[in-house]
Amino acid sequence: MVTYTITKHEAGKKLHRFVRTALPGLPLSGVHKLIRVGRVKVNGRKGKTDTLLEDGDTIIFYMSQDEFDSLKKQTKKFSGISTEIDIIYEDEHLLLVNKPIGMLTHPDQQEHKHTLINQVLAYLHEQEQLDQRLFTPSTVNRLDRNTSGIVIIGKDAATIRELNEEIKHRKLGKWYLTVVHGQVRSDGEITADLVREEASNRTRIAKPNRSSNSNKDIKSAHTVYKVLDSNPKYSLLEIELISGRTHQIRAHMQSIGHPLAGDVKYGGKIVHGLHHQMLHAYRVQLADGREFQAPLPAEFASFLKAAHVKPL
Repeated sequence: MVTYTITKHEAGKKLHRFVRTALPGLPLSGVHKLIRVGRVKVNGRKGKTDTLLEDGDTIIFYMSQDEFDSLKKQTKKFSGISTEIDIIYEDEHLLLVNKPIGMLTHPDQQEHKHTLINQVLAYLHEQEQLDQRLFTPSTVNRLDRNTSGIVIIGKDAATIRELNEEIKHRKLGKWYLTVVHGQVRSDGEITADLVREEASNRTRIAKPNRSSNSNKDIKSAHTVYKVLDSNPKYSLLEIELISGRTHQIRAHMQSIGHPLAGDVKYGGKIVHGLHHQMLHAYRVQLADGREFQAPLPAEFASFLKAAHVKPL
């Protein structure tokens, strides 16, 4: 049995929040169970999760000192991971985040810790919305490291299934803003099939009658683009992804002679100090009609000014 006296600085906290802070090694579900079965008492009485604590209250933990010390000293989840995320929208089922340029959506071989999904999980953990033993929230779309914009996260399995169905049946709309080299004079669309080359981390246009293309490697891809502004050097485009293949926009725009500004891997050039593609996932529309937008990052807005194309 371990006894603790509430100080004036802890007064006003709900019991479950206090226990979560006192025992960081215990998952949220474990905190609620500890209280529910009566292993935490307040002034000699069985506590409730929403009991408001007052200065001088006596908390009794019905566990050994060794167990208490173990849960108290255990390394806190997501230690050292920032919870600062740019939230566009959030409810109990859904979270939309504006990913910055230069951040991975998911861990890879070089970076395991400081990724968008880890920051999201750290944020949800801090908000007491996460119990990874029951379910781990995950993204339903992914952006390249140097592509900014909206990433959609489902907080529960049902929401993720629903969103994946929307994507599968093309009921979830996704629009990007990009600056490409050259003057694009009219709106258009591209339906060239794509082949993914994992070894080089590149996507290329599938070439007909080539033995190097097995049927399973070829993926259909459909990109629609609209010219928002242009000059002889650059064009600002709004791009709608009808399909969603890896590097689809980058490969498709290169194929028509208008690679993305800064996208050296796909034929672009380093201009105005830019060392990555100008691509921003700025708008999504869910099947229920709700629409969300992400503001342009400062770097993108500055490039538009330097390129003499007008922002939205």
